[in-house]
Amino acid sequence: MNSSTPAVHIDGIVKRFGAVTAVDGLSLDIQAGEVVAFLGPNGAGKTTTVDMVLGLSRPTEGTIEVFGGDPRAAVALGRVAAVMQSGGLVKDFTIRETVELTASLFRPSRPVDEVLERAGILDIADRLVGKASGGQQQRLRFALALTSDPDLLILDEPTTGMDVQGRRDFWAAIRSDAERGRTTVFATHYLDEADAYADRIVLVRHGKVVADGTASEIKALASGRTVRATVEHVDTEALRTVQGVESIDVRGDSVLVTCSDSDAVARHLLNHTAARDLEIASRNLEEAFLALTADDVPAPLTQGASA
Repeated sequence: MNSSTPAVHIDGIVKRFGAVTAVDGLSLDIQAGEVVAFLGPNGAGKTTTVDMVLGLSRPTEGTIEVFGGDPRAAVALGRVAAVMQSGGLVKDFTIRETVELTASLFRPSRPVDEVLERAGILDIADRLVGKASGGQQQRLRFALALTSDPDLLILDEPTTGMDVQGRRDFWAAIRSDAERGRTTVFATHYLDEADAYADRIVLVRHGKVVADGTASEIKALASGRTVRATVEHVDTEALRTVQGVESIDVRGDSVLVTCSDSDAVARHLLNHTAARDLEIASRNLEEAFLALTADDVPAPLTQGASA
């Protein structure tokens, strides 16, 4: 494979199920060593796209290449592995037996103890899968994905059930692997993980890419800011007349104003109310996600140069 060949190349794919178009002309390139968050609301086409990258289905139109070739061939060679949110585990096997069975399917494969340690479950290797917690079972799925030493990892809600330390250790392992060239694509409802650990965020809506960039670039696309202040008995009707106010949320003696003109809102609060402790902040990733994937957004707002 040429070093300039993308790990994943998606060109204008369409996937239809009868009259339903699940993916609608999606194009995307993912380079080797990138950690990419693939995000969107339910029904956006994420799972359908991932299924095609894994070779589980083929596009109705367009092309997908994984490491310059057919996705199924890449999977068969062990170059692609997936960590899914549920299923795929035999509860009557021990954790070690489960990894040993999977490792036997690949030649070569990584040593069993090595992948158990990387997944953080070497100390419970003799525990029955059925006796493991949800977070431990998710770590086991991660260990299974590592057995073939894949070049591309596809992760679906990878840290579901993990505690805070488990999540931190998991992402430390992912970032370490990225430095050695492993590519990771993940979907998550923990947007703080996408913000903290992804090199790049791809947002999809209605089967199309609507935004593609770093976390900072994605947040910048969602125009507007929030103004928070402590103020008792705020006159919300007067506040609604201020230029640029989009929404007002009163929480006890605090008010949170989402707006396009934070200066005007700040002036009003400071000059016409007894507001104190005023803070102005840009929208966070969750707010950007909601703004960019809302149904009333008329068309894709932007698509990165690599998409």
